[in-house]
Amino acid sequence: MAEYLSVEAARPLPGLRLVVTAHVPGLWSEACKSLFDAKGVSYRLVEQVVGGDNLALKKWTAQTSGPVAIWNDERPRSTWIEQLYLAERIAPDPRLIPEDMADRMLMFGLCNELCGENGFGWNLRLRATNRGLNDPNASEMTRALVPMLALKYNYDPALLEPARAQQRQIVSALRDHLRDQQEHGREYLIGDDLSALDIYWAAIAGSIDPLPHELCPNMPPDMRAGYTDPELFELGGGALFAHRDRIYRKYLKLPMDF
Repeated sequence: MAEYLSVEAARPLPGLRLVVTAHVPGLWSEACKSLFDAKGVSYRLVEQVVGGDNLALKKWTAQTSGPVAIWNDERPRSTWIEQLYLAERIAPDPRLIPEDMADRMLMFGLCNELCGENGFGWNLRLRATNRGLNDPNASEMTRALVPMLALKYNYDPALLEPARAQQRQIVSALRDHLRDQQEHGREYLIGDDLSALDIYWAAIAGSIDPLPHELCPNMPPDMRAGYTDPELFELGGGALFAHRDRIYRKYLKLPMDF
């Protein structure tokens, strides 16, 4: 299993430190790690405690969630787009933001539908919160954690239907875009080269079809069950998930270590 530093131990250190949700394959945390893995940038993992008060983290980063990327003594970066730009600056090769403006605009729009507020991951959390609040057999940890998430992220059951619609829309859009790319002899979701969209999709896809046990051995069984979505898997189609597998094999770390 991965080794984590405490916030107090990590704060004075030089180099790249990634504060991540510890011991589970959180979508944003895995995506953030994968940006730097694809570029061969080493980092130290710092523990963000799920459901904890994380007071030391708040003092350092002005918030209590993960992931956060901190490079040397620069300001903490706690949003996906800031983390991407930091990765590009630290290690320009391979480039993950397309040079072509049209490709760049398309990539950022699709990435935001995956990673941004009211995007796929945000809506996944909303739906998971709803399940936890309404599950009479929820574990003790779930019963303690879910009300905190509901309060923190302004849970509203009226948003469940539009949230699911957004998830269907972005999976369909990626499916169709990959098909068009492949029909033109291209291997990636944007242009002719790897981009951040390939990496963010690889991370997000694990919430629809988790990597098999031998590649993701420490995933809790209840999390694996919750991260299995037959409807979206069928909607996305085999090619889209085969693309995820290829990105992991070629660019990212396997087996996953969290």
